[in-house]
Amino acid sequence: MTAADVRDWDPGDGRISTPSTAQAPAWSAGVVDHPGQPLPPLDPDRATEPDWSEVVEHFREGFVVCDSGEVVRHLSPVAERLLPEVVLGENLTAAGLAALTSAGDPVEVTHHDRRLRIRRVSLSAGRSCRYVEDVTDRVSRADALLAERARSAFLATAGEKLGNPLHPDRAAAVTVRLAVPALGDVAVLVLAPRAGRVRWWRAARVDEDVPTVDSGVLGTADLPPAIDEGLAGIEPHAVDWLVDQAAEAGWLPGLAVSDVCARLVPLPGRGAPTGVLLVARRAARRYDEADVDLARAFAARAGAALTSAMLYRDQAEVADTLQASLLPVEPTEVTGVQWGTAYRPAQAGLRIGGDFYGAHHLPDGGCLFYLGDVSGKGVEAAVFTGQLRQCLQALHRVEFQPARLLGLLNEALLETTLANGQGRFATMVLGVVRPLRDGGLSLTMAGGGHLPPLLLRASGEVEPIALSGMLIGVVPDPRVGEVTVRLAPGETCLLYSDGVTEARGGRRGDELFGVDRLTHTISGCHQMPAPALAERIQQVTSDWLAHGDHDDIAVLALRAVGATGRGSRHLHAVPDLVGAAASTPRPAGQGLREPRT
Repeated sequence: MTAADVRDWDPGDGRISTPSTAQAPAWSAGVVDHPGQPLPPLDPDRATEPDWSEVVEHFREGFVVCDSGEVVRHLSPVAERLLPEVVLGENLTAAGLAALTSAGDPVEVTHHDRRLRIRRVSLSAGRSCRYVEDVTDRVSRADALLAERARSAFLATAGEKLGNPLHPDRAAAVTVRLAVPALGDVAVLVLAPRAGRVRWWRAARVDEDVPTVDSGVLGTADLPPAIDEGLAGIEPHAVDWLVDQAAEAGWLPGLAVSDVCARLVPLPGRGAPTGVLLVARRAARRYDEADVDLARAFAARAGAALTSAMLYRDQAEVADTLQASLLPVEPTEVTGVQWGTAYRPAQAGLRIGGDFYGAHHLPDGGCLFYLGDVSGKGVEAAVFTGQLRQCLQALHRVEFQPARLLGLLNEALLETTLANGQGRFATMVLGVVRPLRDGGLSLTMAGGGHLPPLLLRASGEVEPIALSGMLIGVVPDPRVGEVTVRLAPGETCLLYSDGVTEARGGRRGDELFGVDRLTHTISGCHQMPAPALAERIQQVTSDWLAHGDHDDIAVLALRAVGATGRGSRHLHAVPDLVGAAASTPRPAGQGLREPRT
């Protein structure tokens, strides 16, 4: 034997079977030029050394040595066990295994339920050797690793995509879309009943690569029994009738019942399952334990996403209901009065804040109106505002005089703040408007620590009203100022919150808007309808802020329009000022246009 004959032999790992006793050891026949003679010892001078037969038996690979005519001359014990079709002394092609006669790169074949790797090596004198290795365990481990990586990647992707939807419908649609084809050809998600009905979503990929998603509604009485069990937290074990029930519900389009396997897993929720997931695919790929474990892991992530989405939906519904009840109420129509309002909370996402305004009819034909600002902003301020408005709603039925009404309101707020330990207070202008025979208006107003109103006279001049008073909800029996003014037809009274005058902006971003700029803004706007005037103030203030932080902004304008005048209008365009001061801030792109109702 030359060096070339053994250049690719590797040390073994002991997994070698003993050759058959009925046949002489194949490796000992003709390994050297004299067939039948045993291999020499490794060291001729030391008889205790193992001979070549002991070394060959422990090779990891089996080998088949052929002569130049492809006749098998040598067959190791490992090769004999792995390739029982190969017979010593016969041509290699008689074994009927094409991989043995391949002259190319190493190939892998499945033979007798084992994965074999066969490589051909040329030897001297035209001979050749086929090395055969059993790689079944190695391939199985690699396949298991790849499968586990695929499952981990799928769950990671599912967790990422399921973490975004904050609405149950979108979360359900994403769930079934992710489940196909990773878990089956069809995936059906059924949510827990709500108001006597259940909603379901389905993704199906039968003849198309891209799954189609649809949804529907069922009555609780029409649910398949397996779905009821799943919604009760029980995972059905009898899967044969599960397919029949899914087919009866119409959830398996294009699939034959006899050729489908299905599984159902609950989606964990808060105390009870938030839904169930039904997956089905053709019976050629039946669900094993690893598939079911993957479906359960996916269902756990989908259940968490759906639970969060439902919780967010419930909280959003509560928040919308509360916000609707806390939003400022548009003043009611009053003969001879045109109202204009503008409102911009500090936290736009909440739509509510601490500024408020409103109006209520009085039995004598007059109307109570008010604008105020409570301490703080956001949800807490809005809740306190709601309490204040409820107090006014009740108290104006027993007291019409503005100053005395503010005194009663102060006592009620003191009881509320002391009982809740809030320590909140409010500023407020509260007035009563009554129409006059000449078309004008009579306004009696009381002040509780709020900014004094402004009167826009028919001449275009702005006249501040000297109205003072103490904060509401701080001390018992506060000093409340009161004043009565008259509005001629075409004149306007303007009430506003400190969110207008204390708006910080300008070139440096920290300059207060102030009362002077507000006066210049409305000076000359005496022909503007009240809604347009209120919107103009909000626009100019917003431009001054330049998207900066601000306090709540509220504006209430009352315009005397006579007995035949129109009521409130909400305008989308604001006419330009005529003759306004040059220093008056004005919105960009503002032009002379007729206001639209």
